[in-house]
Amino acid sequence: MAKLLFVMTGTAYWTLKDGTRWATGYWAEEFAAPYKALTQAGHQIEVATPGGVVPNVDMMSLRPEMAGNAQTALDLEATIRSAEEMRRPIKLADARLEDYDAVYLPGGHGPMEDLSADADAGRLLTAALASGKPLAIVCHAPAAMLATRVRGESPFAGYRVSAFTNEEENALDLGPRAPWLLEDALVDLGVDFTKGEPWKPYTVVDRNLYTGQNPASASVLAERFLKVL
Repeated sequence: MAKLLFVMTGTAYWTLKDGTRWATGYWAEEFAAPYKALTQAGHQIEVATPGGVVPNVDMMSLRPEMAGNAQTALDLEATIRSAEEMRRPIKLADARLEDYDAVYLPGGHGPMEDLSADADAGRLLTAALASGKPLAIVCHAPAAMLATRVRGESPFAGYRVSAFTNEEENALDLGPRAPWLLEDALVDLGVDFTKGEPWKPYTVVDRNLYTGQNPASASVLAERFLKVL
């Protein structure tokens, strides 16, 4: 079976344009759905965060209306509570690609705060992309691609990529308050940005890169990831 590295945000907030902090972290479904699918298939998972801090779940993602219904919210919480790897993450700086068969980054607004400017995230993503090993990134986690830029250039330039869209951010009333928008930043990075309907599952595969647009895309991304593993 494969050993996967989950690279996750270590922050509990996102700094908005006016300097206020929006409570966030990782989005429950984007961790729990792939984690459950992959571990039930027998794969091993290790979690890495900046500084090795325990990841913080965005509590909004555990509300029944956001999860879909009350039972789904309870199931997500149960999966998170059962994940021992979440309680003992390694430092992202210590993560070595050669120790893993694949890499996955769940989203939530947290990566907009930390992974987008984290040199270790940039190093790992650059190595993963070049290695040919499966690399999956969903929702806001493609913000970490911004950390791969060297002298203005990113190895992700030219790749077909999906991520949380401006339309979806505006639907949350966060677009006008955001210091920058992920879709715009990725277009500026030089990726071939592609998207589906808001809130509907939408995934894109380009070579060894698997990306998903939003939380609903996490389960589909996990299914595609399982097939290649």
